Amino acid sequence: MKAVSSKITKGINLGTMLNCADNTGAKKMKLIAVRGYGGRLNKLPRAGVGDIIICTVKKGNEKMKKQVVYAVVVRQKKEYRRASGERIKFEDNAAVVVNQKTFEPQGTEIRSAIAKEVVERFSSIGKIASIVV
Repeated sequence: MKAVSSKITKGINLGTMLNCADNTGAKKMKLIAVRGYGGRLNKLPRAGVGDIIICTVKKGNEKMKKQVVYAVVVRQKKEYRRASGERIKFEDNAAVVVNQKTFEPQGTEIRSAIAKEVVERFSSIGKIASIVV
């Protein structure tokens, strides 16, 4: 896992509902933890594009519903700045379900757009994505 080249503003709080961008069977997920968050007294963890998060599946097929899954954030509404100076923001918050140990995607395709910073960090997600912005 590589470092991200952009200065990513963390725009996703605990309890945020995220869309699932892949075809694993999950539709909506709720953020319950951020992996690798060190912590600070009275501060809640936040996540941004390219972060690994832990979610519960709220909507989806019966097999996926109510499961706790690991995911990678691929889009966020809050704008962030790239090294080139441009600012990027998406129209929704979305994540891709990944394997807990190797962080390989569980789905076989991603039909919607994902951020370039995610592909820098997780090349296996970029291989199944249709659009990289």
